[in-house]
Amino acid sequence: MDLSLYIVTDEVLSGGLPHSVIARRAVDGGATAIQLRDKTLSSRELVRTGKEICSITRRAGITFIVNDRLDVALACGADGVHLGQGDLRCDTARQLAPPGFVIGVSTGTLEEAVEAEHAGADYVAVSPVFSTGSKSNAGPGQGLALVTKIRFAVRIPVIAIGGIGPGNAGQVIDAGADGISVISAVVSQPDIAAAARRLAGIVAVRKSARGDRS
Repeated sequence: MDLSLYIVTDEVLSGGLPHSVIARRAVDGGATAIQLRDKTLSSRELVRTGKEICSITRRAGITFIVNDRLDVALACGADGVHLGQGDLRCDTARQLAPPGFVIGVSTGTLEEAVEAEHAGADYVAVSPVFSTGSKSNAGPGQGLALVTKIRFAVRIPVIAIGGIGPGNAGQVIDAGADGISVISAVVSQPDIAAAARRLAGIVAVRKSARGDRS
């Protein structure tokens, strides 16, 4: 599971492009993980869309995650689910999910990250690192120091999300993140593949500089 460049789809921020198109273009640009996120689609539409994305990510050999909805993730054949602090508890989801199913958890504090690891999370997302307009309820930026603290406190992968783009992605990796998760920095750009490729390059260079093998 490579979470170096974790792209979250959003049809509104993409200017109306379908989730599957966003996913395909992001994959073409080097995305290593795709998350389907949509608060408006019905369960049936989410499953249909998830199956479309699943076919794309499987061909590319990368991870596909569904936001919030464990039922949809299981129904469409996704690799995992991403849970927020108000969603289904991680340990409950682990009991319901099959072996090898990936569970990620959003965390805004050191305590939440440690608790998520103990509950069986496969990775944690520190959110938001910087202030962002992509999610109206994200809250103020937590800063890079929290990324570093969580990186030292848990053994599972740590990704950072919130206000990340080409200008600060390198700093996030330097702070200890295993990857970055972005929405508008890729899906809102005129050329999604090119935007993803630029970020993937930045992450790869910084991870190589600190001695990461992947």
